[in-house]
Amino acid sequence: MRAFGAVEPVGRLAGGRGRTYRAGHVVLRPHDGAAETDWRGDVLAALHHHDDFRTPRPVATADGGWRSGDWEAWEWVPGHADERRVEDVLRAGAAFHRAVAHLDRPGFLDRKDDAWSRADRAAWGEAALPPGRTLARLAAAFRPVSAPEQLVHGDLLGNVLFSGPGAAPVVIDWAPYWRAPGYAAAIAVTDAVCWHGLPVDGVDTLGVGTAEWRQLLVRALAFRIATLHLLGAWDDAAIRRHRPVVDALT
Repeated sequence: MRAFGAVEPVGRLAGGRGRTYRAGHVVLRPHDGAAETDWRGDVLAALHHHDDFRTPRPVATADGGWRSGDWEAWEWVPGHADERRVEDVLRAGAAFHRAVAHLDRPGFLDRKDDAWSRADRAAWGEAALPPGRTLARLAAAFRPVSAPEQLVHGDLLGNVLFSGPGAAPVVIDWAPYWRAPGYAAAIAVTDAVCWHGLPVDGVDTLGVGTAEWRQLLVRALAFRIATLHLLGAWDDAAIRRHRPVVDALT
């Protein structure tokens, strides 16, 4: 807190895996490694905001860096996530992706080795999928995807905040991947179906105008299910939760 100039009383925030705190206008959280944290801080400190979205600005330490020990800090912004506003989340995500489309692929993506990164590679044939009947069904439906790749936010649905009328939605907690923007949208849509009550028959409508949408949905679903496997969370309840959209896509 001293390093980031956070002097007000501190309290734990909802979300952030229980490890995110707010002290006045500063949000503190464990960082994701030096290379990724410094890169993201540099990018988002300079990123131009639009009427369609904004992002929190990183808070520098007293010596001008983006890290102190295991911690990073961000500007606190008002708002709340609403996973039912899927179309609004997709619009904000699309605007964010247009704003970062010029960025080069950062090298740290090749070195990431958490469950989410491993599952993403597996969903795109760059690593083996975990064994299991559901993932085998999805893998049998894989087809080549030709959509251009760029930096995207791979966890949009719960990380777009909405506030009052006229306020731009705020994109937070950027989880960077190098994939087609439609893949990021597909992850948000499959999350909405599996966890937030979006009807399965709505997935095609949300993808109107997105090339190779059905295939991006298949890859997104494989990514989420592979992640659950790697986290030891693929159980009977998870199978029941995901079965309707798996059936619809295969």
